[in-house]
Amino acid sequence: MKVCIVGASGKLGRYMVRHALDRGYEVVAVCREQSVGKLAEFEDLIDIVPGATDDRDVVERAVAGCGGVLVVLVPRGVHGYSSGTAQAVLDHAEPGARLVFSCGWHITRDGQDVYSRRLKALVGVGGRLARLVRFADLDDQVEACRRIFASDTRWTVVRGSDLEEDESEGLPVWSRHVGDPVLESNITRRVDFALFMVAALEDDALVHEAPAIVSRRSASALAHAGA
Repeated sequence: MKVCIVGASGKLGRYMVRHALDRGYEVVAVCREQSVGKLAEFEDLIDIVPGATDDRDVVERAVAGCGGVLVVLVPRGVHGYSSGTAQAVLDHAEPGARLVFSCGWHITRDGQDVYSRRLKALVGVGGRLARLVRFADLDDQVEACRRIFASDTRWTVVRGSDLEEDESEGLPVWSRHVGDPVLESNITRRVDFALFMVAALEDDALVHEAPAIVSRRSASALAHAGA
């Protein structure tokens, strides 16, 4: 399969590149021109399309012929970066392509998620401060996901918990709703977040799902294994 990774130069993106190559996929990577150097270790193994991930022309070129598209939805700045990225992918991906988007637990699909006070405060206060200094716009990430959920494409939105750097613990476990006991530990290895994203490309059970994930070796996952 030919796979496009939109936002490939960040930590999550680079892990996805590695996982995709390990599975034998042909990889096209999209990243900002100033970040191309971060992909140097892969330069002979992948095709790189430099440009902003919300640039519709860049995305159109990159996703051409791709059976899967992996997208890091970054709420950068206050000018619709996430929603612009999502819309470009939704509009230009090949018909029938698998589209897998990353975001955080704060995204809800059906309003049935139950959030801790800590997460509510982080999103509420932190989100307002980030927008005030024009660093990030979490509301735009919400809008991006609203558009994805409303589309008739073969999408999955993977909602990541808090992340840590360490060796892989394997494919994370998931649940439909934040607040479910299996997710209580709220921790996932970043390398495994990327693994879940790549694995979702060929998991039709995840089409039109918004799985919230947690490490399979976390205390909550082990406590509720098989539940």
